[in-house]
Amino acid sequence: MAAKSSILDIDTQIEKLRERRKTLIVKSADRFSRAAMKSGLAEMEIDDEEVDRIVEEIAARFRKAEKKGAGDAAASPRGQPGGGAGATTEIPHDG
Repeated sequence: MAAKSSILDIDTQIEKLRERRKTLIVKSADRFSRAAMKSGLAEMEIDDEEVDRIVEEIAARFRKAEKKGAGDAAASPRGQPGGGAGATTEIPHDG
């Protein structure tokens, strides 16, 4: 019956991974929610499509910085180009 116990072990691992995934999704959502509240974005009436576009622009900026920093031995902390501590970059909102 070793096969049954290993199937049960796998089922247990799958359930733990599902719970871990759910926890990570909630933590990520909380993180972005806090940022939106802190910046005042949560108070603004912005269409979902516009929010999606803005978030995509931000993601592209950080992906670009990661690719640029991938060749460097010392990557900037938290994906900040030039090692900045979070300098803001203006994003046009003229749609």
